[in-house]
Amino acid sequence: MQRSFLAGMALGLFLPLTACHRTPDSGNSPRLYETRGIVRGIAPDGRTIDIQHEDIPGFMPSMTMPFSARNSKEIGTLRTGDGVSFRLTVTEKDSWIDQVKKIPVEGIRVFESTPTPSIFTSAGGRLREGDRIPVFFLTNQNGEQITPKTFRGQPFVLTFIFTRCPMPTFCPRMSNNFAELQKAIQSGSGALAETRLLSVTIDPQFDTPAVLKEYGKHAGADPQIWNFGSADPTEIDKLAEAFAVHREREGGTISHGLTTALIDREGKIARLWRGNAWTVQEVLREIK
Repeated sequence: MQRSFLAGMALGLFLPLTACHRTPDSGNSPRLYETRGIVRGIAPDGRTIDIQHEDIPGFMPSMTMPFSARNSKEIGTLRTGDGVSFRLTVTEKDSWIDQVKKIPVEGIRVFESTPTPSIFTSAGGRLREGDRIPVFFLTNQNGEQITPKTFRGQPFVLTFIFTRCPMPTFCPRMSNNFAELQKAIQSGSGALAETRLLSVTIDPQFDTPAVLKEYGKHAGADPQIWNFGSADPTEIDKLAEAFAVHREREGGTISHGLTTALIDREGKIARLWRGNAWTVQEVLREIK
């Protein structure tokens, strides 16, 4: 019974991963959602906007997260605290917003909590390149302990995900990138061949080792290269905070930021990437 439950759950959780291997002419139409929200921050690039949005029926509950705008002019005059209506388009590999219009804040129904800090604010006091990675104690998908000593003498790339993340440009993109990194590692030599991958969940209450094991199977993860780590929520909090990854439960899901790090053989942070814009080629260049 438990095995059947996990297998069924995996098909739903890992659709974004498997879908990315379909061909472009698979016939799947983009999903369109009309919603409203409150602006919580605007990125320097002028194309990404942090919005605390209303419930999006059939997709995700009210939460705060960044959205990419196809037309920067649509958000050019917006300010933090403004009310907006917009259309969200979600495809298998991407998502964006358009038809952004300023509206009165009154009447917008968002999850009532302390607004999540914008990911576009400074992450002062957090880990920086050149710092030594802090000690952590995780349990991987096979129930084995993972610590920095596990990777002693080997470079490794660390990122943060959670298996129920609904946005294709967030956790699914991180896992798809890691799948591509794994392919390069498998066919590489030297430092690249020795590199390992670690995906840390930010939803440890749900993402148990058993759930992460199913997730890894559907992502095509080779456990000799790519591990998934969970731990007590307090341990996850400490590690996420060290890497300036905000995480807050909102309306039944998790509002979160993204950080990916390359750790060198000596346990020092060689490179940090904030957000989801990094590419596999960038990481490969840094490793080599």
